[in-house]
Amino acid sequence: MTTLMVVGFTVVFMLILGTISSYALQQGRYGRALFAGEQALHIAEAGLENFRWLIAHNTAAGGTIMSTGAGLSSLPTTYVVSDPEGGTVGSATITATAALQCGRTQWVDLSSTGSASVDPTFKRTLLARYMRPSVGEYSNLLNSDVWAGSDRQITGPYFNNLGIRMDGTNNSTVSSAVSTWQCSSSFGCSPTQTKAGVFGAGSGSALWLYPVQSIDFGSISTSFTNLETYARASGIFLSGTETYVGNVKKGSTYSTVAKNEQKGYHIIFQSNGTVRIYSVTATSWNWSQHVDTGSTWLHDYYRIAAETELTGSPFTVPSGCAIIYSKARTWIEGTVLGKITVVAADADVSSPYNPDVLIPNNINYQTTDGTTGLTVIAENSIMYPENTPTVMSVRGTFVAQNGYYGRNLYDCEEAPYDKRTSLTLNGTIVSNKRVGTQWSYSSSYCPGANTSGFLNRYESYDRLQAFNPAPFTPGIGSDYLLQLWREQ
Repeated sequence: MTTLMVVGFTVVFMLILGTISSYALQQGRYGRALFAGEQALHIAEAGLENFRWLIAHNTAAGGTIMSTGAGLSSLPTTYVVSDPEGGTVGSATITATAALQCGRTQWVDLSSTGSASVDPTFKRTLLARYMRPSVGEYSNLLNSDVWAGSDRQITGPYFNNLGIRMDGTNNSTVSSAVSTWQCSSSFGCSPTQTKAGVFGAGSGSALWLYPVQSIDFGSISTSFTNLETYARASGIFLSGTETYVGNVKKGSTYSTVAKNEQKGYHIIFQSNGTVRIYSVTATSWNWSQHVDTGSTWLHDYYRIAAETELTGSPFTVPSGCAIIYSKARTWIEGTVLGKITVVAADADVSSPYNPDVLIPNNINYQTTDGTTGLTVIAENSIMYPENTPTVMSVRGTFVAQNGYYGRNLYDCEEAPYDKRTSLTLNGTIVSNKRVGTQWSYSSSYCPGANTSGFLNRYESYDRLQAFNPAPFTPGIGSDYLLQLWREQ
């Protein structure tokens, strides 16, 4: 009996000891795997940072990598991480692809796979995009004092280099680069008062920040001369008298619509990715006040009265150079498919003419998964005519480089067009001068307190466009950074 008990207990003991030993060995292997995997992650990160340094410091014939992509393939694709105590920690293997439009680099996509010397079987892969931060990371990026009314509902970062009166609703940061500013009667302060960089009756004051680092609008500015060159060679170019697609002339020369605020081009995006383009030969006018001209009443030639479709329209936008460059005032509307940039600029330093962009109707996206995007860049202003739909919806990144984004004041004599119910924007507003899409006014023709413009305004930035924008969407600053960092 004693012998049997000893044998039995020995068997049980050996089973327990074996189980404990096996668990200890498994835990040891698991710990070594975790250690190797953690090292591999940091090695992959080191590979990304090293490749970023190589891109920034490497030049090739024809320019740097971030200009033309030239020289990218010649960079080393393996980076060995040395151990300070001797030997190596591991190595990273990097692959890089430049996204090109019109032969120019938009960004570089990087993939870095790291493996540790202690156990190369446990690899980690990181993906990142090397690019300048885009203006698409903001709902509003402004360069003049502004008053956001109580009807405004803003989703996404809101930034101004100058003062902000915020009476609207914000769910993200509202940032001003000044600590104080002079709030005048134009912003609801009478008499003029010194106010904090951000003040007002808005409910999101916990997210108001001032002063913060300013943003140089000079770094945001687009080189229209360069964009004109690219569009002439590979995109769609509208000279005012001729039409070129991929450097091929379409149709014959027509009467000029350039350098004339009563003429221009009308671009209608089609849901199949093509665009119908018309030459606008006549417009009708309305009285209005502009945000940058004080109380002066002016003629706005914003209503299209006569137009002729261009020979060859509808046009297919070249996928390798998706730019439409117009040297005249430009009306845009329709349903966009794919990534497209529209530029309205004269680019003639000897000419005082700076074209505007007008949005007479809705702008929608055929797809909303990030594969479709629109950027509109005007040398002067981006505006809504008085005859827009009463419920207005637009998508895109809108850049008024030297002018303003807004809707002019149309008084009660323009009823019912003086008031529009709502404007919903999904995208980004970049405006050098004061933004204004709603007015409070009183005049001899319209006694009492009156409102003109969009009565309700809803604005949200498009996160999908922030890191995958349309070609040549302006960036912020000159520094390129690793964006969209994630593990595969």
